Amino acid sequence: MFVNRIRIRVEFGDCDPAQIVFYANYFRWFDHCTSGLFRAAGLPLKELFKAHGVIGIPIVEARARFITPSSYGDELVAESCVTEWRKSSFVISHKFLRDGALALEGWETRVWAAAHPTEAHRMKSVPLPREVIRRLSVAKKGPARKH
Repeated sequence: MFVNRIRIRVEFGDCDPAQIVFYANYFRWFDHCTSGLFRAAGLPLKELFKAHGVIGIPIVEARARFITPSSYGDELVAESCVTEWRKSSFVISHKFLRDGALALEGWETRVWAAAHPTEAHRMKSVPLPREVIRRLSVAKKGPARKH
């Protein structure tokens, strides 16, 4: 499977009054990691959506398991990959490591979505292109890029 790695430096503003990362920031970082995963596979989202006539990959489920807290000044390495393919949706796994130890793991289920053909304010799931599945399934793990 294709794995992308991103380095994230925890900033003061990422933390709550207890001086640990505010949980919602992890979900923001999940989104950043997902975009980075596609980009690293040669599939920048803006161009990909335009080429395939889709409007996005909205999240239909997200969850996280918090193992150890991170705080201001910590450097995290986020590893992201697609762990499950379905007809029109897929699951992305994110692992956040601090000093090589697992600090958090999370999962997002996203849908490959196009505009609904008859209802202007709705989306409709459509089958994932084979090329997208192929590129994100190739075994590759590169060095972590900075966030």
